[in-house]
Amino acid sequence: MNLLNQIQGDDIMVIQIHEDNLDASNVRDFREAMQKLIKEKNRVVLDMSSLKFVDSSGLGALIACLRDTNSRKGDFHLSNLSRPVLALFELMRMHRVFSIHESVEGAVASFR
Repeated sequence: MNLLNQIQGDDIMVIQIHEDNLDASNVRDFREAMQKLIKEKNRVVLDMSSLKFVDSSGLGALIACLRDTNSRKGDFHLSNLSRPVLALFELMRMHRVFSIHESVEGAVASFR
């Protein structure tokens, strides 16, 4: 799983996923990699700009990340969703569950 991370602002972890899909074929690797990255971070932004497709197992993994950060009184925001991925989130009403932003900068600014 190709994830790049950096700290921005006041200890906000920004993670870029460099995959075309988040689905059953790679969701296990994604979960393991994300758990290691966010285990001690309370404010996380996932840049999803390279994702073209997310299936139900991918949604489940993203919900697990949200639950994990929320359990520590933190938050998990998403940014740069492609049109097909955003359409799925709207269809599944996930846009009501996640904080979704058009850009990483917007997501980082929402924490202030």
